[in-house]
Amino acid sequence: KDEETISRPNDEDAAYLEEYLAKKQKKGKTEEEVPLEEKSVLHIKDSEDYQGRSYTHIPQDLGVNLKSTEPPHKCFIPKRQIHSWSGHTKGVSVIRWFPTSAHLILSGSMDSKVKLWEVYKGRRCVRTFSGHKQAIRDVNFNNTGEKFLSASYDRYIKMWDTETGDVIGRFSNKKMAFCAKFNPCDDKQHLIVAGTSSNKIVCWDTRSGDIVQEYDRHLAAVNTITFVDRNRRFVTTSDDKSMRVWEWNIPVDMKYIADPSMHSMPAVSAAPNGKWIACQSLDNKISVYQVGDRFKEMRKKVFKGHMVAGYACGLDFSPEMSYLASGDGDGKVYIWDWKTTKLLSKWKAHDDVCIQVLWHPHEASKVASAGWDGVIKFWD
Repeated sequence: KDEETISRPNDEDAAYLEEYLAKKQKKGKTEEEVPLEEKSVLHIKDSEDYQGRSYTHIPQDLGVNLKSTEPPHKCFIPKRQIHSWSGHTKGVSVIRWFPTSAHLILSGSMDSKVKLWEVYKGRRCVRTFSGHKQAIRDVNFNNTGEKFLSASYDRYIKMWDTETGDVIGRFSNKKMAFCAKFNPCDDKQHLIVAGTSSNKIVCWDTRSGDIVQEYDRHLAAVNTITFVDRNRRFVTTSDDKSMRVWEWNIPVDMKYIADPSMHSMPAVSAAPNGKWIACQSLDNKISVYQVGDRFKEMRKKVFKGHMVAGYACGLDFSPEMSYLASGDGDGKVYIWDWKTTKLLSKWKAHDDVCIQVLWHPHEASKVASAGWDGVIKFWD
């Protein structure tokens, strides 16, 4: 007799539930199949010069050698604004120099577009790449600058051809990527790594589009990936307030740096000589770690005075390592002396958060800054 009283939804409820589940399944499906139309607009008429070389060709008539491997002999602190690039309709979240020459600057913005700008001559907007549905979180070139990756909050990473504006690859593991990079080794340029919101660092092979490795040790979303030690290792930082060092292609961290006093470090920059990394720590300081054979925090090298709590403000070294520059939450740019950690200069650069500062690799005193006011500014 007991067996007959099994609890079951009555007919009305059963019909309703069935409909509801069917709807839910359907809803999940439709969202996946509609990628946005990917297009790119060339904004300049003369996309080639008189010799038929495209805008990615490095100009040689500027009085500064953009192909040199040596940094400027002595750098100086910029004094004034010489240009501002505007065109993004919302805040800029990331800017990157074109590799080696830095005659172009690539910017990713919260208006879900990526733009490429000239740094010299007309300083025009060369190309706009649109193919994401949501804000861009990170962009990065490969070594030659022929391709770049854009990572967006729409959970896609796209690989673009810099010159034609075509999308060459799309990568997604259904999680947001907060940083995406090519492996900097010339023989491993087909491998890309991304730090995702699922606590993993995922490595794709761009030739096949397959995930070839996952580094799954962090306890929260992964914010940065920085290659160190002749690109054999990389350092990641995460919202779990720790830093992990990995050997390339070995999915277990070789070093785990965590300390109760540490804060999350959402922006990391490697020194040009490869001996240190500087990390923007959210308790309003920049901490420096020695990289190489031993990984340790340089307790004496702490740069303070700016206000970054809550923002992943980027930071950069001057090319010959005499200064360290950073943005801050009030829109200011700060420059410290690297050796003494003294604050040398600060000025108001943007009306909103100054999210990134980049020092030009060949010019002694030129710095680019990007802000959430949608403007990229060039200082000299």
